[in-house]
Amino acid sequence: MGDRRTRKIGLLGGSFNPAHRGHLHISQLALKHLDLDEIWWLVSPQNPLKPVTGMAPLAERVAQAAAVAQHSHIRVTDIEVTLGTHYTADTLTALRKRFPAAHFVWLMGADNLRQIARWESWTEIFRLTPIAVFARPAYSLSALGSLAARRFARHRMFPGSARRLAAAPTPAWVFFATRLDPLSATAIRVRRRRSVFAPRVRNDAPATSQIS
Repeated sequence: MGDRRTRKIGLLGGSFNPAHRGHLHISQLALKHLDLDEIWWLVSPQNPLKPVTGMAPLAERVAQAAAVAQHSHIRVTDIEVTLGTHYTADTLTALRKRFPAAHFVWLMGADNLRQIARWESWTEIFRLTPIAVFARPAYSLSALGSLAARRFARHRMFPGSARRLAAAPTPAWVFFATRLDPLSATAIRVRRRRSVFAPRVRNDAPATSQIS
């Protein structure tokens, strides 16, 4: 990944199964509001909380993510393979050792804040790296009432101070209520399956309405 001394780097982790415009949108918001130099999409070999079934091969997900990113300040990487890490806390620890002068910020949607208490060593994640959370449709209210939000409530920063987040002493986190793209990887996979198994209709057949 090269020398990243003194740079402010956002980390967006996930399966990217597949990557989509929602990932790109959250990255663009992070670059704008957090004054970051770049963002790394950390394509996970296998998310411990997600089933192996239906997971595309890592190389395919990395290539597809690179095709979606198409941004000079976004880098797509499978560095967790090199680091040999499976959990976010371990990945953050390894990255801090490998790039000791870099300032990292963990990026995630409100849906992940809501369930981060299920992650391995989740409180350590807050203590290792500042966190920026972005609103997602239908998740924001429950996320702000979640165990993690309540546990670290006094360490929450105002969005107006977010440009200082990368260098802030941890724990530190910010929540952006910015309206996000509702697209999700799950919705894309469902749509793909429907298109594969949808019956073919003759060109001369009368139009019909599809019931989903």
